[in-house]
Amino acid sequence: MKSIRILIIDDNRLLRDGLKAMINAQRGMRVTATIGSGNHIVASVRATKPNVILFDMSLKNLGDLSVVELLSKDHSESRIIGMGLIPTQSDVVEFVKAGASGFILKDATVREFVKTIRDVSQGSKVLPPPLTGSLFAHVVEQATRGGKGQVARAVRITKREREILASIADGLSNKDIAVRLGVTVYTVKSHIHNIMEKLALHSRLQIAKYTAMRWIP
Repeated sequence: MKSIRILIIDDNRLLRDGLKAMINAQRGMRVTATIGSGNHIVASVRATKPNVILFDMSLKNLGDLSVVELLSKDHSESRIIGMGLIPTQSDVVEFVKAGASGFILKDATVREFVKTIRDVSQGSKVLPPPLTGSLFAHVVEQATRGGKGQVARAVRITKREREILASIADGLSNKDIAVRLGVTVYTVKSHIHNIMEKLALHSRLQIAKYTAMRWIP
């Protein structure tokens, strides 16, 4: 059985070395290279032809999404796994749209870490446990299957829910929203609950952030 070849991209040297040692201790896995700078990513992928690329999602200064998109297009045989402490839903969607196949939380157990690598290398799509089973998982699946345009279509936001979203973005309370829309406070709360379920959000602040990003079908 051929070993799963893995490339690690992370700006923390201690973490890179620790991941390398942990992965190389697993049966059927081998780290081909570790990179801390974005200058040699493409060259390293070409040279080592990894099956799996572990990509630190916090490398904002490297234009991480454009790098992921480039690698997924030019090296489709390499599956990309994003690594992060607490990735937001928007981060996950953007990485999926760019071409990532899975995600690993940096506080995952060794068993979870290894399983994610194995599953992704075999073609599976893997979400962080907090998002697994949510309606948001369906959104990610649609984005993976159909590309960027499918994300908006995967979540059906009604006209009334869009009005609620806009009102929350304006900083209105539930009572104020009810007055603005001519409905009861109970109705507003019901709509907010539905919005959170659809977008897998957990607070009004997260709703406001999504609205600010204009990620509303």
